[in-house]
Amino acid sequence: QVQLVESGGGLVQAGGSLRLSCAASGSIRSINAMGWYRQGPGKQRTFVARITSDGDTNYADSVKGRFTISRDNAKNTVYLQMISLKPEDTAVYYCNAQIITLAHYWGDYWGQGTQVTVSS
Repeated sequence: QVQLVESGGGLVQAGGSLRLSCAASGSIRSINAMGWYRQGPGKQRTFVARITSDGDTNYADSVKGRFTISRDNAKNTVYLQMISLKPEDTAVYYCNAQIITLAHYWGDYWGQGTQVTVSS
């Protein structure tokens, strides 16, 4: 069984900062790309940021220059450092990972999500 658990969400004023963490655990052989998505109330889930096992990154245009994704391969953990937060960043943030299990099963796995609320 594979599990992704997010943490670090909360309530912050506009212009503030938060750092999200996502730790993968379970029967993991390897992890390829890891990333973050978000979903606001009444909206579709959208891409935020992605990082490969080699450290290559890409970002949604709406967060470029404000968010930074990183990972610790030894800990199977991905981070999202968010600065200059805006009310439109308010959403549930979901961790995503491309994981190959010990049984050689490939899957796109998701965490339960962590709430980020930015007040004006």
